[in-house]
Amino acid sequence: MGAKVYFSRKITPEAVAELYDLLGKRLDGKVAVKLHSGEVGNQNFLKPDFWKPIIDKVGGTVTECNTAYEGQRNTTAKHLKTLKKHGWSEYFNVDLMDAEGPDLVLDIPEGKVIKKNYVGKNLANYSSLLVLSHFKGHPMGGYGGALKQLSIGIASSYGKAYIHGAGDTKEIWTSEHDSFLEAMADAALSIIKYFNGNIVYVNVMKNMSVDCDCCAVAEDPCIRDIGILVSDDPVAIDQACIDLVYAAKDDPGQKHFLERVESRNGVHTIKAAAASGAGMREYELIEV
Repeated sequence: MGAKVYFSRKITPEAVAELYDLLGKRLDGKVAVKLHSGEVGNQNFLKPDFWKPIIDKVGGTVTECNTAYEGQRNTTAKHLKTLKKHGWSEYFNVDLMDAEGPDLVLDIPEGKVIKKNYVGKNLANYSSLLVLSHFKGHPMGGYGGALKQLSIGIASSYGKAYIHGAGDTKEIWTSEHDSFLEAMADAALSIIKYFNGNIVYVNVMKNMSVDCDCCAVAEDPCIRDIGILVSDDPVAIDQACIDLVYAAKDDPGQKHFLERVESRNGVHTIKAAAASGAGMREYELIEV
């Protein structure tokens, strides 16, 4: 028996909350909500009004960290302006977790590539985590989902460079590619262990471009919207999304989307995370 992954083809804010209830896992204490605030210029990221019902339901605080590349989110001052521009600060309590140093350093003794994960220090203020992921392609990772949010998403600006560089920030864009993917899996495992599994994952398969929401200039979506998935296993939920894309054989955009995933060996992150104990690739898809 694999992990339970709840799935709805209806893509509405209310459906997210419905699937969360069906999962039956309650997030207690102070809840960090990790999502993608969207690079300025990006047209595909999911907006605050879409996420508002589920964030209100858990009473969560929207959390983000600065980026490691040029743009409108790579410094605290610019990122705070972007959070306001995109409406996050208007709707929710917002915490830019690495607005000030020093980073919180999580040890990963079992890490294959990296042994430490540098995250926004304010992560220490939370007892549970809701990971809201916009499933789409990614220029480097092949795809972006729950595992990317757990790793690159929660890492501080320095931590993002550290993961991308497979442990060497000077190699941020030049590290051996599979080592970068394995470093993401290592970082994801450190977050899972930090919260002792007190995490729920939501993947929304909508506006699926081959490019990430971190791209100011991104391709328009190329494949039809598929649905919403909710699970307490990040490996299973990402694997289920990949499988749903492979199942969309009649979609004219499928080939283009899969070229991005396959050319970057995206599934390697899922395999590495499963091997590390972050979750399981076997799942039961429960369609609602």
